[in-house]
Amino acid sequence: MERFFFDPTRYGTVSVMRAILCLSAISAAALVLAQEGSISAGRIREDVRFLSSDALEGRGVGQRGGDLATEYLARQFAQAGALPAGLQGSYYQDVPLVGVETQGDRAELSAEAHGKRIDFAWLEDFVGIGADERPDTRFEGEAVFVGHGIQAPEWNWDDFKGLDLTGKVLVLFTNEPPGDDPKFFDGRALTYYGRWVYKYEEGLRRGARAVLILHTDQTAGYGWDVVRSSWGRETPFLKLAAGEPALALEGWLSRAAAEKLLGLAGKTVDGMLAAADRPDFKPVPLGIRIEGRLHSKVRDLRTRNVAAMVPGSDPNLKGEFVVYSAHWDHLGIAAPVNGDSIYNGAIDNATGCGILLELARAWAALPHKPRRSALFLSVTAEEAVMKGSEYYAAHPLVPAAKTAIDLNYDAVYPWGRAKEIVISGAERTTALAEALAIARRMNLAVKPDAHPEQGHYFRSDHFSFARAGIPAFSIGVGTEFYGKPPGYGERMFQEYNTLHYHQPSDEFHDDWDFTAPAQAADYGFLLGTTIANQEKLPDWVPGDTFRRR
Repeated sequence: MERFFFDPTRYGTVSVMRAILCLSAISAAALVLAQEGSISAGRIREDVRFLSSDALEGRGVGQRGGDLATEYLARQFAQAGALPAGLQGSYYQDVPLVGVETQGDRAELSAEAHGKRIDFAWLEDFVGIGADERPDTRFEGEAVFVGHGIQAPEWNWDDFKGLDLTGKVLVLFTNEPPGDDPKFFDGRALTYYGRWVYKYEEGLRRGARAVLILHTDQTAGYGWDVVRSSWGRETPFLKLAAGEPALALEGWLSRAAAEKLLGLAGKTVDGMLAAADRPDFKPVPLGIRIEGRLHSKVRDLRTRNVAAMVPGSDPNLKGEFVVYSAHWDHLGIAAPVNGDSIYNGAIDNATGCGILLELARAWAALPHKPRRSALFLSVTAEEAVMKGSEYYAAHPLVPAAKTAIDLNYDAVYPWGRAKEIVISGAERTTALAEALAIARRMNLAVKPDAHPEQGHYFRSDHFSFARAGIPAFSIGVGTEFYGKPPGYGERMFQEYNTLHYHQPSDEFHDDWDFTAPAQAADYGFLLGTTIANQEKLPDWVPGDTFRRR
Protein backbone atom coordinates (compact mmCIF):
# COMPACT_ATOMS: atom_id res chain seq x y z
CA MET A 1 0.00 0.00 0.00
CA GLU A 2 1.25 3.48 -0.86
CA ARG A 3 2.37 5.37 2.21
CA PHE A 4 -0.07 8.07 3.37
CA PHE A 5 1.53 11.16 4.82
CA PHE A 6 1.08 14.83 5.40
CA ASP A 7 3.41 17.55 6.56
CA PRO A 8 2.31 18.56 10.12
CA THR A 9 4.11 21.89 9.85
CA ARG A 10 1.86 22.71 6.91
CA TYR A 11 -1.37 20.94 7.82
CA GLY A 12 -1.42 21.56 11.57
CA THR A 13 -1.91 18.98 14.28
CA VAL A 14 -5.07 17.20 13.13
CA SER A 15 -4.55 13.58 14.04
CA VAL A 16 -4.59 10.81 11.47
CA MET A 17 -7.00 8.87 13.72
CA ARG A 18 -9.54 11.68 13.57
CA ALA A 19 -9.12 11.77 9.82
CA ILE A 20 -9.78 8.03 9.58
CA LEU A 21 -12.90 8.30 11.72
CA CYS A 22 -14.26 10.94 9.38
CA LEU A 23 -14.61 8.25 6.73
CA SER A 24 -17.88 7.27 8.42
CA ALA A 25 -19.35 10.54 7.20
CA ILE A 26 -18.77 9.68 3.55
CA SER A 27 -21.95 8.94 1.66
CA ALA A 28 -22.15 5.18 1.11
CA ALA A 29 -23.80 5.63 -2.25
CA ALA A 30 -21.10 8.05 -3.37
CA LEU A 31 -18.36 5.66 -2.27
CA VAL A 32 -19.93 2.74 -4.13
CA LEU A 33 -20.31 4.81 -7.30
CA ALA A 34 -16.69 5.97 -7.12
CA GLN A 35 -15.47 2.41 -6.65
CA GLU A 36 -17.61 1.12 -9.53
CA GLY A 37 -16.12 3.62 -11.94
CA SER A 38 -18.89 6.21 -12.16
CA ILE A 39 -16.09 8.66 -12.91
CA SER A 40 -14.82 7.90 -16.41
CA ALA A 41 -11.30 8.82 -17.51
CA GLY A 42 -12.45 8.17 -21.08
CA ARG A 43 -15.22 10.74 -20.94
CA ILE A 44 -12.86 13.31 -19.40
CA ARG A 45 -10.41 12.59 -22.22
CA GLU A 46 -13.00 13.21 -24.94
CA ASP A 47 -14.24 16.43 -23.33
CA VAL A 48 -10.65 17.67 -23.12
CA ARG A 49 -10.00 16.60 -26.72
CA PHE A 50 -12.95 18.65 -27.99
CA LEU A 51 -12.50 21.70 -25.76
CA SER A 52 -8.84 22.01 -26.76
CA SER A 53 -9.35 21.34 -30.47
CA ASP A 54 -8.52 23.97 -33.07
CA ALA A 55 -12.27 24.21 -33.78
CA LEU A 56 -12.68 26.05 -30.45
CA GLU A 57 -9.94 28.50 -31.36
CA GLY A 58 -8.32 28.60 -27.93
CA ARG A 59 -11.55 29.48 -26.07
CA GLY A 60 -10.83 33.20 -26.10
CA VAL A 61 -12.98 35.52 -24.02
CA GLY A 62 -15.19 37.57 -26.32
CA GLN A 63 -14.13 35.42 -29.27
CA ARG A 64 -16.13 32.89 -31.27
CA GLY A 65 -14.27 30.00 -29.66
CA GLY A 66 -15.27 31.13 -26.18
CA ASP A 67 -18.93 31.20 -27.18
CA LEU A 68 -18.64 27.69 -28.62
CA ALA A 69 -17.02 26.46 -25.41
CA THR A 70 -19.79 27.80 -23.18
CA GLU A 71 -22.46 26.34 -25.45
CA TYR A 72 -20.76 22.95 -25.31
CA LEU A 73 -20.51 23.05 -21.53
CA ALA A 74 -24.19 23.99 -21.17
CA ARG A 75 -25.25 21.16 -23.49
CA GLN A 76 -23.12 18.63 -21.62
CA PHE A 77 -24.52 19.75 -18.26
CA ALA A 78 -28.04 19.35 -19.64
CA GLN A 79 -27.27 15.88 -21.03
CA ALA A 80 -25.80 14.91 -17.65
CA GLY A 81 -29.10 15.77 -15.98
CA ALA A 82 -27.80 18.85 -14.15
CA LEU A 83 -30.36 21.65 -14.06
CA PRO A 84 -29.75 25.22 -15.25
CA ALA A 85 -28.50 27.42 -12.40
CA GLY A 86 -27.85 30.64 -14.27
CA LEU A 87 -30.01 33.67 -14.78
CA GLN A 88 -33.59 33.54 -16.06
CA GLY A 89 -33.70 29.77 -16.17
CA SER A 90 -30.56 29.46 -18.30
CA TYR A 91 -27.16 27.87 -17.79
CA TYR A 92 -25.47 31.28 -18.10
CA GLN A 93 -24.45 34.21 -15.93
CA ASP A 94 -23.47 37.18 -18.08
CA VAL A 95 -20.24 38.87 -16.95
CA PRO A 96 -19.85 42.52 -18.05
CA LEU A 97 -16.26 42.99 -19.13
CA VAL A 98 -14.36 45.50 -21.21
CA GLY A 99 -11.69 44.20 -23.56
CA VAL A 100 -8.60 46.38 -23.87
CA GLU A 101 -6.04 45.55 -26.54
CA THR A 102 -2.93 47.66 -26.85
CA GLN A 103 -2.16 48.44 -30.47
CA GLY A 104 1.48 47.41 -30.53
CA ASP A 105 2.42 49.39 -33.63
CA ARG A 106 1.30 52.56 -31.84
CA ALA A 107 2.51 51.78 -28.30
CA GLU A 108 5.14 54.21 -27.05
CA LEU A 109 7.29 54.06 -23.93
CA SER A 110 10.46 56.04 -23.30
CA ALA A 111 12.78 57.02 -20.49
CA GLU A 112 14.99 60.12 -20.30
CA ALA A 113 17.71 61.24 -17.90
CA HIS A 114 20.73 63.52 -18.16
CA GLY A 115 19.90 64.35 -21.77
CA LYS A 116 19.85 60.69 -22.82
CA ARG A 117 16.64 59.09 -24.10
CA ILE A 118 15.76 55.42 -24.55
CA ASP A 119 12.78 54.27 -26.60
CA PHE A 120 11.44 50.85 -25.72
CA ALA A 121 10.07 48.47 -28.37
CA TRP A 122 6.70 46.75 -27.98
CA LEU A 123 6.96 43.03 -27.14
CA GLU A 124 10.74 42.99 -27.30
CA ASP A 125 11.22 45.48 -24.46
CA PHE A 126 7.83 46.08 -22.88
CA VAL A 127 4.21 45.00 -22.75
CA GLY A 128 1.29 46.42 -20.87
CA ILE A 129 -2.31 47.52 -20.77
CA GLY A 130 -4.04 50.82 -20.11
CA ALA A 131 -6.21 49.81 -17.16
CA ASP A 132 -8.14 53.08 -17.40
CA GLU A 133 -10.03 51.49 -20.33
CA ARG A 134 -9.46 54.48 -22.63
CA PRO A 135 -8.69 54.26 -26.36
CA ASP A 136 -5.94 56.86 -26.02
CA THR A 137 -3.89 57.16 -22.82
CA ARG A 138 -0.90 59.41 -22.22
CA PHE A 139 1.15 59.61 -19.06
CA GLU A 140 4.45 60.83 -17.74
CA GLY A 141 6.04 60.86 -14.34
CA GLU A 142 9.18 60.53 -12.28
CA ALA A 143 10.39 56.95 -11.93
CA VAL A 144 10.73 55.71 -8.36
CA PHE A 145 12.15 52.28 -7.61
CA VAL A 146 10.15 50.73 -4.75
CA GLY A 147 11.80 47.31 -4.36
CA HIS A 148 9.11 44.63 -4.31
CA GLY A 149 6.37 47.21 -3.72
CA ILE A 150 5.18 45.61 -0.48
CA GLN A 151 3.83 46.92 2.78
CA ALA A 152 3.27 43.96 5.13
CA PRO A 153 2.99 45.05 8.76
CA GLU A 154 2.60 41.47 9.99
CA TRP A 155 6.18 40.85 8.82
CA ASN A 156 7.46 44.29 9.70
CA TRP A 157 8.15 45.06 6.05
CA ASP A 158 7.61 48.38 4.31
CA ASP A 159 9.10 49.18 0.90
CA PHE A 160 7.49 52.63 0.79
CA LYS A 161 8.70 54.19 4.05
CA GLY A 162 6.02 56.88 3.90
CA LEU A 163 7.14 58.41 0.59
CA ASP A 164 4.39 60.21 -1.33
CA LEU A 165 4.08 58.43 -4.68
CA THR A 166 1.19 60.40 -6.13
CA GLY A 167 1.63 60.75 -9.88
CA LYS A 168 4.85 58.72 -9.96
CA VAL A 169 5.78 55.81 -12.20
CA LEU A 170 6.64 52.95 -9.88
CA VAL A 171 9.42 50.59 -10.94
CA LEU A 172 9.65 47.32 -9.01
CA PHE A 173 10.19 43.57 -9.00
CA THR A 174 7.43 41.06 -8.61
CA ASN A 175 7.68 38.34 -5.92
CA GLU A 176 8.83 39.10 -2.38
CA PRO A 177 11.94 38.98 -0.15
CA PRO A 178 13.33 35.40 -0.25
CA GLY A 179 13.75 33.15 2.76
CA ASP A 180 13.06 29.71 4.19
CA ASP A 181 11.67 30.84 7.55
CA PRO A 182 7.90 30.05 7.57
CA LYS A 183 7.45 32.99 9.97
CA PHE A 184 8.75 35.39 7.31
CA PHE A 185 6.49 35.72 4.25
CA ASP A 186 5.57 32.05 4.77
CA GLY A 187 9.07 30.88 3.90
CA ARG A 188 9.34 29.41 0.39
CA ALA A 189 5.62 29.81 -0.25
CA LEU A 190 4.68 32.86 -2.27
CA THR A 191 2.12 35.03 -0.48
CA TYR A 192 -0.35 37.39 -2.10
CA TYR A 193 2.14 40.21 -1.52
CA GLY A 194 4.38 38.57 -4.09
CA ARG A 195 1.78 38.34 -6.83
CA TRP A 196 2.11 40.81 -9.69
CA VAL A 197 -1.55 41.73 -9.41
CA TYR A 198 -0.92 42.96 -5.85
CA LYS A 199 1.80 45.28 -7.19
CA TYR A 200 -0.66 47.04 -9.46
CA GLU A 201 -3.33 47.17 -6.75
CA GLU A 202 -0.88 48.69 -4.26
CA GLY A 203 0.44 51.17 -6.82
CA LEU A 204 -3.09 52.36 -7.50
CA ARG A 205 -3.81 52.69 -3.77
CA ARG A 206 -0.76 54.93 -3.45
CA GLY A 207 -1.81 57.23 -6.27
CA ALA A 208 0.79 56.14 -8.83
CA ARG A 209 0.21 56.99 -12.47
CA ALA A 210 1.75 53.78 -13.79
CA VAL A 211 3.54 50.66 -12.54
CA LEU A 212 6.35 48.88 -14.41
CA ILE A 213 7.47 45.43 -13.27
CA LEU A 214 11.08 44.55 -14.08
CA HIS A 215 11.04 40.99 -15.34
CA THR A 216 13.53 38.32 -14.38
CA ASP A 217 12.98 34.58 -14.70
CA GLN A 218 13.90 34.28 -11.03
CA THR A 219 11.34 36.73 -9.66
CA ALA A 220 8.51 35.95 -12.08
CA GLY A 221 8.95 32.19 -12.09
CA TYR A 222 8.59 32.04 -15.88
CA GLY A 223 10.26 33.46 -18.96
CA TRP A 224 9.63 36.62 -20.96
CA ASP A 225 7.83 34.59 -23.64
CA VAL A 226 5.03 33.88 -21.12
CA VAL A 227 4.75 37.58 -20.30
CA ARG A 228 4.66 38.48 -23.99
CA SER A 229 1.94 35.98 -24.84
CA SER A 230 -0.15 36.86 -21.78
CA TRP A 231 0.07 40.63 -22.11
CA GLY A 232 0.51 41.17 -25.84
CA ARG A 233 -3.16 40.56 -26.53
CA GLU A 234 -6.63 41.73 -25.54
CA THR A 235 -7.08 41.78 -21.77
CA PRO A 236 -10.52 41.72 -20.12
CA PHE A 237 -11.29 44.09 -17.24
CA LEU A 238 -14.38 44.44 -15.10
CA LYS A 239 -16.05 47.61 -16.34
CA LEU A 240 -15.00 50.70 -14.38
CA ALA A 241 -17.63 52.78 -12.68
CA ALA A 242 -17.81 56.47 -13.54
CA GLY A 243 -14.90 58.28 -11.89
CA GLU A 244 -13.25 55.08 -10.65
CA PRO A 245 -9.44 55.48 -10.66
CA ALA A 246 -7.15 53.17 -12.62
CA LEU A 247 -3.51 52.98 -13.68
CA ALA A 248 -2.62 54.44 -17.06
CA LEU A 249 -0.24 51.52 -17.54
CA GLU A 250 0.03 48.12 -15.94
CA GLY A 251 3.27 47.13 -17.59
CA TRP A 252 6.36 44.90 -17.70
CA LEU A 253 9.90 45.52 -18.90
CA SER A 254 12.09 42.67 -20.12
CA ARG A 255 15.32 42.13 -18.24
CA ALA A 256 17.36 43.62 -21.08
CA ALA A 257 15.12 46.70 -21.12
CA ALA A 258 15.30 46.92 -17.34
CA GLU A 259 19.09 47.02 -17.53
CA LYS A 260 18.86 49.93 -19.98
CA LEU A 261 16.39 51.79 -17.77
CA LEU A 262 18.35 51.34 -14.56
CA GLY A 263 21.56 52.08 -16.42
CA LEU A 264 20.33 55.66 -16.90
CA ALA A 265 20.59 55.98 -13.11
CA GLY A 266 23.89 54.11 -12.86
CA LYS A 267 22.18 51.00 -11.46
CA THR A 268 21.89 47.34 -12.45
CA VAL A 269 19.14 44.76 -12.20
CA ASP A 270 21.14 42.49 -9.89
CA GLY A 271 22.19 45.38 -7.68
CA MET A 272 18.65 46.71 -7.30
CA LEU A 273 17.25 43.24 -6.66
CA ALA A 274 19.80 42.70 -3.88
CA ALA A 275 18.82 46.05 -2.37
CA ALA A 276 15.10 45.19 -2.62
CA ASP A 277 15.63 42.00 -0.60
CA ARG A 278 16.96 43.92 2.42
CA PRO A 279 14.59 44.97 5.25
CA ASP A 280 16.23 48.40 5.45
CA PHE A 281 15.39 49.14 1.81
CA LYS A 282 14.17 52.66 1.07
CA PRO A 283 12.52 53.90 -2.15
CA VAL A 284 14.98 55.21 -4.72
CA PRO A 285 13.98 58.18 -6.90
CA LEU A 286 15.84 57.33 -10.10
CA GLY A 287 16.04 60.79 -11.61
CA ILE A 288 14.42 59.39 -14.75
CA ARG A 289 11.38 60.76 -16.54
CA ILE A 290 9.18 58.08 -18.08
CA GLU A 291 6.64 58.91 -20.77
CA GLY A 292 4.16 56.69 -22.50
CA ARG A 293 1.26 56.70 -24.89
CA LEU A 294 -1.02 53.75 -25.52
CA HIS A 295 -3.53 53.47 -28.32
CA SER A 296 -5.98 50.74 -27.42
CA LYS A 297 -8.86 48.95 -28.99
CA VAL A 298 -11.59 49.07 -26.35
CA ARG A 299 -14.81 47.08 -26.62
CA ASP A 300 -17.53 45.66 -24.47
CA LEU A 301 -17.05 41.91 -24.19
CA ARG A 302 -19.88 39.43 -24.42
CA THR A 303 -18.89 36.62 -22.10
CA ARG A 304 -20.45 34.46 -19.43
CA ASN A 305 -20.02 31.97 -16.65
CA VAL A 306 -21.74 28.61 -17.09
CA ALA A 307 -23.66 27.24 -14.09
CA ALA A 308 -25.56 24.00 -13.49
CA MET A 309 -26.93 22.35 -10.34
CA VAL A 310 -28.05 19.06 -8.88
CA PRO A 311 -30.58 19.63 -6.05
CA GLY A 312 -30.03 18.07 -2.65
CA SER A 313 -32.44 15.74 -0.89
CA ASP A 314 -32.92 17.48 2.48
CA PRO A 315 -35.71 20.09 2.43
CA ASN A 316 -33.89 22.08 5.12
CA LEU A 317 -30.39 21.92 3.59
CA LYS A 318 -30.95 21.84 -0.18
CA GLY A 319 -30.64 25.65 -0.25
CA GLU A 320 -26.96 25.24 0.71
CA PHE A 321 -24.45 24.27 -1.96
CA VAL A 322 -21.13 22.58 -2.50
CA VAL A 323 -19.53 24.44 -5.43
CA TYR A 324 -17.20 22.88 -7.97
CA SER A 325 -15.41 25.33 -10.24
CA ALA A 326 -13.07 25.38 -13.23
CA HIS A 327 -12.31 28.13 -15.72
CA TRP A 328 -13.19 27.49 -19.36
CA ASP A 329 -11.15 30.25 -21.00
CA HIS A 330 -7.66 30.25 -22.45
CA LEU A 331 -5.87 32.84 -24.60
CA GLY A 332 -7.83 32.37 -27.81
CA ILE A 333 -6.28 33.43 -31.11
CA ALA A 334 -3.24 35.61 -30.50
CA ALA A 335 0.30 36.28 -31.72
CA PRO A 336 1.57 33.25 -33.65
CA VAL A 337 4.44 31.12 -32.36
CA ASN A 338 6.15 29.02 -35.03
CA GLY A 339 3.19 29.76 -37.29
CA ASP A 340 0.54 28.63 -34.78
CA SER A 341 -1.82 31.31 -33.46
CA ILE A 342 -4.32 29.11 -31.60
CA TYR A 343 -3.61 28.90 -27.87
CA ASN A 344 -5.53 25.65 -27.32
CA GLY A 345 -5.20 25.41 -23.52
CA ALA A 346 -5.46 21.63 -23.29
CA ILE A 347 -3.99 21.22 -19.82
CA ASP A 348 -4.84 24.82 -18.87
CA ASN A 349 -7.75 24.33 -18.45
CA ALA A 350 -9.66 21.93 -20.65
CA THR A 351 -8.65 19.31 -18.06
CA GLY A 352 -10.51 21.16 -15.30
CA CYS A 353 -13.59 21.53 -17.49
CA GLY A 354 -13.56 17.85 -18.35
CA ILE A 355 -13.43 17.00 -14.65
CA LEU A 356 -16.24 19.46 -13.88
CA LEU A 357 -18.54 17.85 -16.47
CA GLU A 358 -17.75 14.39 -15.14
CA LEU A 359 -18.54 15.49 -11.58
CA ALA A 360 -21.93 16.77 -12.75
CA ARG A 361 -22.62 13.41 -14.39
CA ALA A 362 -21.65 11.55 -11.22
CA TRP A 363 -23.83 13.70 -8.92
CA ALA A 364 -26.79 13.51 -11.27
CA ALA A 365 -26.43 9.69 -11.41
CA LEU A 366 -26.59 9.23 -7.63
CA PRO A 367 -29.72 7.23 -6.78
CA HIS A 368 -29.91 8.98 -3.40
CA LYS A 369 -28.76 12.57 -3.55
CA PRO A 370 -26.70 14.17 -0.76
CA ARG A 371 -28.53 16.46 1.64
CA ARG A 372 -27.08 19.66 0.21
CA SER A 373 -27.10 20.67 -3.44
CA ALA A 374 -24.17 20.93 -5.83
CA LEU A 375 -23.34 23.85 -8.12
CA PHE A 376 -21.05 23.28 -11.10
CA LEU A 377 -19.54 26.58 -12.16
CA SER A 378 -17.30 27.08 -15.20
CA VAL A 379 -16.06 30.65 -15.13
CA THR A 380 -14.74 33.05 -17.72
CA ALA A 381 -11.64 35.23 -17.83
CA GLU A 382 -9.46 33.41 -15.30
CA GLU A 383 -6.48 34.18 -17.49
CA ALA A 384 -7.25 37.87 -16.97
CA VAL A 385 -6.72 37.54 -13.20
CA MET A 386 -9.87 35.61 -12.35
CA LYS A 387 -12.37 38.18 -13.58
CA GLY A 388 -15.19 35.67 -14.03
CA SER A 389 -14.94 34.25 -10.51
CA GLU A 390 -14.38 37.74 -9.10
CA TYR A 391 -17.65 38.83 -10.69
CA TYR A 392 -19.38 35.69 -9.41
CA ALA A 393 -18.14 36.33 -5.87
CA ALA A 394 -19.62 39.85 -6.03
CA HIS A 395 -22.85 38.64 -7.69
CA PRO A 396 -23.28 35.06 -6.45
CA LEU A 397 -25.97 32.74 -7.73
CA VAL A 398 -25.85 31.17 -4.26
CA PRO A 399 -25.29 33.50 -1.28
CA ALA A 400 -21.88 33.16 0.35
CA ALA A 401 -23.51 32.24 3.66
CA LYS A 402 -25.21 29.30 1.91
CA THR A 403 -22.08 28.12 0.10
CA ALA A 404 -20.42 25.25 1.93
CA ILE A 405 -17.11 25.20 0.05
CA ASP A 406 -15.56 25.74 -3.37
CA LEU A 407 -13.50 22.87 -4.78
CA ASN A 408 -11.64 24.12 -7.83
CA TYR A 409 -9.83 22.34 -10.67
CA ASP A 410 -7.15 24.03 -12.74
CA ALA A 411 -4.59 22.22 -14.93
CA VAL A 412 -4.62 18.58 -13.79
CA TYR A 413 -1.81 16.65 -15.46
CA PRO A 414 -2.80 13.62 -17.62
CA TRP A 415 0.40 11.66 -17.22
CA GLY A 416 -0.74 8.38 -15.67
CA ARG A 417 -1.93 7.09 -12.30
CA ALA A 418 -0.99 9.58 -9.59
CA LYS A 419 0.46 8.60 -6.25
CA GLU A 420 -0.31 11.97 -4.67
CA ILE A 421 -3.14 14.45 -4.30
CA VAL A 422 -2.40 18.15 -3.80
CA ILE A 423 -4.91 20.19 -1.78
CA SER A 424 -2.88 23.23 -0.79
CA GLY A 425 -5.09 25.54 1.23
CA ALA A 426 -7.20 22.74 2.73
CA GLU A 427 -5.15 23.08 5.92
CA ARG A 428 -6.67 26.55 6.33
CA THR A 429 -10.17 25.05 6.57
CA THR A 430 -12.11 22.79 8.91
CA ALA A 431 -12.59 20.40 5.96
CA LEU A 432 -9.03 19.15 6.38
CA ALA A 433 -9.91 16.08 8.45
CA GLU A 434 -12.33 14.85 5.80
CA ALA A 435 -9.86 15.68 3.06
CA LEU A 436 -7.14 13.59 4.72
CA ALA A 437 -9.50 10.71 5.39
CA ILE A 438 -10.60 10.47 1.78
CA ALA A 439 -7.03 10.61 0.55
CA ARG A 440 -6.20 7.65 2.78
CA ARG A 441 -9.24 5.72 1.55
CA MET A 442 -8.08 6.31 -2.03
CA ASN A 443 -4.49 5.32 -1.23
CA LEU A 444 -3.23 8.80 -2.17
CA ALA A 445 -0.47 10.59 -0.34
CA VAL A 446 -1.36 14.17 0.53
CA LYS A 447 1.53 16.16 -0.85
CA PRO A 448 2.25 19.81 -0.14
CA ASP A 449 2.52 22.04 -3.17
CA ALA A 450 5.76 21.06 -4.94
CA HIS A 451 6.25 24.67 -6.05
CA PRO A 452 5.00 26.93 -3.24
CA GLU A 453 7.22 29.71 -4.54
CA GLN A 454 4.87 30.09 -7.51
CA GLY A 455 1.92 31.10 -5.33
CA HIS A 456 -0.63 28.79 -6.89
CA TYR A 457 -3.14 29.46 -4.11
CA PHE A 458 -3.50 33.05 -5.31
CA ARG A 459 -3.54 32.24 -9.02
CA SER A 460 -6.76 30.33 -9.56
CA ASP A 461 -10.48 30.85 -9.14
CA HIS A 462 -10.85 29.41 -5.65
CA PHE A 463 -9.08 32.57 -4.45
CA SER A 464 -12.07 34.71 -5.45
CA PHE A 465 -14.25 32.55 -3.21
CA ALA A 466 -11.72 32.77 -0.39
CA ARG A 467 -11.72 36.57 -0.54
CA ALA A 468 -15.51 36.41 -0.12
CA GLY A 469 -15.05 34.34 3.07
CA ILE A 470 -15.97 30.97 1.53
CA PRO A 471 -13.66 28.02 2.33
CA ALA A 472 -11.98 27.17 -0.96
CA PHE A 473 -9.01 25.38 -2.46
CA SER A 474 -7.99 23.60 -5.65
CA ILE A 475 -7.62 19.86 -6.10
CA GLY A 476 -4.69 18.66 -8.17
CA VAL A 477 -2.22 15.80 -8.41
CA GLY A 478 1.42 15.62 -7.40
CA THR A 479 4.51 14.81 -9.40
CA GLU A 480 4.91 11.09 -8.66
CA PHE A 481 3.15 8.54 -10.86
CA TYR A 482 2.91 4.75 -10.74
CA GLY A 483 5.05 2.99 -13.30
CA LYS A 484 7.20 6.07 -13.89
CA PRO A 485 10.75 6.64 -12.66
CA PRO A 486 11.35 8.99 -9.73
CA GLY A 487 11.32 12.58 -10.87
CA TYR A 488 9.28 11.86 -14.00
CA GLY A 489 6.39 14.11 -13.01
CA GLU A 490 8.70 16.93 -11.97
CA ARG A 491 10.53 16.71 -15.28
CA MET A 492 7.24 16.76 -17.16
CA PHE A 493 6.05 19.74 -15.13
CA GLN A 494 9.21 21.70 -15.83
CA GLU A 495 8.93 20.91 -19.53
CA TYR A 496 5.29 22.01 -19.58
CA ASN A 497 5.92 25.15 -17.55
CA THR A 498 8.91 26.16 -19.68
CA LEU A 499 7.75 25.21 -23.18
CA HIS A 500 3.95 24.96 -23.26
CA TYR A 501 2.33 27.02 -20.48
CA HIS A 502 0.37 29.87 -22.15
CA GLN A 503 1.74 28.85 -25.52
CA PRO A 504 0.02 27.45 -28.64
CA SER A 505 1.79 24.16 -27.91
CA ASP A 506 -0.48 23.44 -24.93
CA GLU A 507 -2.30 20.97 -27.18
CA PHE A 508 -4.03 17.61 -26.72
CA HIS A 509 -1.87 14.49 -27.13
CA ASP A 510 -3.34 11.12 -28.02
CA ASP A 511 -0.88 9.31 -25.76
CA TRP A 512 -1.97 11.16 -22.62
CA ASP A 513 -3.23 8.95 -19.80
CA PHE A 514 -6.24 10.51 -18.05
CA THR A 515 -6.15 8.28 -14.98
CA ALA A 516 -4.90 11.13 -12.77
CA PRO A 517 -7.68 13.57 -13.78
CA ALA A 518 -10.18 10.79 -13.06
CA GLN A 519 -8.56 10.28 -9.64
CA ALA A 520 -8.84 14.01 -8.95
CA ALA A 521 -12.51 13.88 -9.95
CA ASP A 522 -13.12 10.83 -7.72
CA TYR A 523 -11.45 12.63 -4.84
CA GLY A 524 -13.55 15.78 -5.23
CA PHE A 525 -16.69 13.70 -5.65
CA LEU A 526 -16.15 11.93 -2.34
CA LEU A 527 -15.09 15.09 -0.51
CA GLY A 528 -17.99 17.12 -1.89
CA THR A 529 -20.64 14.53 -1.08
CA THR A 530 -19.19 14.13 2.41
CA ILE A 531 -19.43 17.87 3.05
CA ALA A 532 -22.91 17.92 1.54
CA ASN A 533 -24.09 15.44 4.18
CA GLN A 534 -22.52 17.08 7.24
CA GLU A 535 -24.52 18.90 9.88
CA LYS A 536 -22.46 22.11 9.79
CA LEU A 537 -20.92 24.13 7.01
CA PRO A 538 -17.12 24.11 6.82
CA ASP A 539 -15.25 27.22 7.92
CA TRP A 540 -11.73 28.57 7.97
CA VAL A 541 -9.62 27.66 10.96
CA PRO A 542 -9.69 30.25 13.76
CA GLY A 543 -7.61 33.30 12.98
CA ASP A 544 -7.39 32.71 9.24
CA THR A 545 -7.41 35.83 7.07
CA PHE A 546 -10.48 34.66 5.16
CA ARG A 547 -12.67 33.58 8.11
CA ARG A 548 -16.36 33.73 7.20
CA ARG A 549 -17.69 37.25 7.56
